[in-house]
Amino acid sequence: MDKVTSAADRLDKALSRLEGSLDSLFERAGDPGVVRREMAAMVADRARLADELDASLARERQLQALADEASEALGAAIEEVRAALNRQGTS
Repeated sequence: MDKVTSAADRLDKALSRLEGSLDSLFERAGDPGVVRREMAAMVADRARLADELDASLARERQLQALADEASEALGAAIEEVRAALNRQGTS
């Protein structure tokens, strides 16, 4: 019986140390449910930000295309004004 009692005591002490270690770990890590919710919120934020970035990049491409188009139109208008001025200057 002494061996069984001794083994039971060692097991009890080991379980107490394990329990203490787990308590310490949970204190440092926080509530697992809270950690999971925070992680889910971060994943959702990341997805939202990725969508916003994609939309912003698409809008930037549209604005760049419009700027290029406006620049071409302005360049053509400048050439027309120059041609008109040259015609008037030679008349």
